[in-house]
Amino acid sequence: MSSKVRTTGEQRWVLGLASIGSVMVALDVLVVAAALTTIRQDLGAGVEELEWTVNAYSLSFAMLLLTAAALGDRWGRRRTFAAGLALFSVASVGCALATSVPLLIGARALQGVGAAVVMPLAMGLLGAAFPPDRRGWAIGIFSGLTGLAVLGGPMIGGAVTEGLAWQWIFWINVPVGLIAIPLVLSKIPESHGPVRRLDLGGATLITLAVLGLVWGVVRGAIAGWSSPEVVGSFALGALLLLAFLAWEKRAPQPMVPLTYFRNRAFSAGNAAGFFLTASLFGAVFFLAQFMQVAFGSGPLEAGLQLLPWTATLFLVAPIAGRLVDRIGERPLVFTGLALQAVGMVWISQVSKGTLQYSDLVLPLIVAGCGVSMAMPATQSASVGALPREAVGIASGIYGMMRQLGGVAGVAVLAAVFASAGGYESFATGFSRALAVCGVLSLLGALAGLGIAVRRSTGVAVQQLEPVEEMR
Repeated sequence: MSSKVRTTGEQRWVLGLASIGSVMVALDVLVVAAALTTIRQDLGAGVEELEWTVNAYSLSFAMLLLTAAALGDRWGRRRTFAAGLALFSVASVGCALATSVPLLIGARALQGVGAAVVMPLAMGLLGAAFPPDRRGWAIGIFSGLTGLAVLGGPMIGGAVTEGLAWQWIFWINVPVGLIAIPLVLSKIPESHGPVRRLDLGGATLITLAVLGLVWGVVRGAIAGWSSPEVVGSFALGALLLLAFLAWEKRAPQPMVPLTYFRNRAFSAGNAAGFFLTASLFGAVFFLAQFMQVAFGSGPLEAGLQLLPWTATLFLVAPIAGRLVDRIGERPLVFTGLALQAVGMVWISQVSKGTLQYSDLVLPLIVAGCGVSMAMPATQSASVGALPREAVGIASGIYGMMRQLGGVAGVAVLAAVFASAGGYESFATGFSRALAVCGVLSLLGALAGLGIAVRRSTGVAVQQLEPVEEMR
């Protein structure tokens, strides 16, 4: 029987609306990158201010994912998801109307709060709507669309900026939100996670810990990795993270039961997702610029030149989702991230000499097929390894790890690029940065080996039984 026949109308609404929310959020991660030059000219922004128009979004996104997932489980996933869409839409209006860089940065931070609500709740709604043997297929489609939005951000941003104005990269979110919110409230059934008291202490500690760690990553290349600000930020973040772990171990109803991390598939899936996104976001950031520098392409043309890479996500990810249901996550995570490593190193090497665009097509396809295989498998390994009622918090943890990976990847690659001479020696810096992308992908592949081999269709090995805190 085909997937379509076995999918109910209600499940199709959940998949479609969850994907719309995810695409909105993922698109705005990098859509602003293509418009930075225009924003700098219009608002008189400096280099550091421009960086914060990107990083303010990622910071608030990463900080609040776990808290948002916990609130969604408590208040209702459908209701909280709709509220996140509303907040994201309102913040988009603020971005479009911003007349100064501080106002734009503040609105971008508020967008990140809305995104932190939307993303884990989208995954939570999918987990509640689809049984384990169908979840991989649904996550494959969801991941393909989300990944396409991430990689298509620079192309769409370039097209909108060239054709209209940079403000329209934010205005387009508003009608989508206005249409999606009533459909979410009318077409998606309400679902809840475990009935637990809100762990405010844990939520505060993890939020501040993430803020400290991400702040250190973001500020490292600017203030210096050995500066008191960066060292102090990392130290404070690490201490707060230890305090969070100690709190959760003793809390009667913890926000993140530490027993989750005894599950090897859950831990390995999160580690693989971190490295996958670190490599992916870093590659998007530099490849879009490389097309413009090496071939003189405009923002839109550069995005189109990345199609051999981006199109594979839409084509391969749904197939990979079906394979997850049949053969398990481990082979897809390892093989996919290994292929991404090969593609990134390949591009790194060919970019050193005289280059034609045709030289990049095959390595772009290889890397795209790799990430398309690995993305749904890492999500399935981390979220599917836990009991169904824990999917909300599991999605929040996975989403936070991915977002942190994206921030860390861009920061690390930017540091490598700068150490090689930066824009004064673009080809050398780009080659070294893409080689590091390959290393990050390989680390993700090795992490994927920790995912347990699946022994039967639709059931992951070592799946936890509901723990006491979830009853």
